[in-house]
Amino acid sequence: MAFSKSNPVQQIVLDKFSLGILDALMRDSRQTVQQLAQAVGLSSSPCWKRVKEMEAAGVIRGYTAVVEPEAVGLGLRVIVEANLAAHSEDSVRKFERAVTACPQIVQCVSTTGEADYLMTVMAADIKAYEQFQHDTLFKLPGITHVRSRIVLKELKAASRLPLPAAADAAAPARRVRGR
Repeated sequence: MAFSKSNPVQQIVLDKFSLGILDALMRDSRQTVQQLAQAVGLSSSPCWKRVKEMEAAGVIRGYTAVVEPEAVGLGLRVIVEANLAAHSEDSVRKFERAVTACPQIVQCVSTTGEADYLMTVMAADIKAYEQFQHDTLFKLPGITHVRSRIVLKELKAASRLPLPAAADAAAPARRVRGR
């Protein structure tokens, strides 16, 4: 389930209960409200209300399943460094729209340093990646330079954030700006 990105910017307080709820959801987002409430020491109704508030504010962006890439035929992960010829607002928007529309690119971040963007690309094998390079990657709007790095082994792929003081009962409330 994904949530709308058109939510107004809201300020919400993330206290020990909210941080506990987030921590529990990152461990297992399939928990019932009753299970979440029990884990953080709230009753169900206030727990449900906090979850809904965090969803509405954009703190919780959605829920997902973690799928083993090789189980679905995606045995090759490639980290791609990309540079753009121009950095005008129009050229950056065209590039970013094209990247977000490409399902093989599973992550893309704008960076400082030598590369303008770092992308993670998933492919079945090296032949499929080579085809993707020629058919898609080299044709992305504004691309001038691409450097590929084949991932040999994944050491860590955390989907849980290291929340501040999630387990600390004495933690002060934190104000977070939602979307």
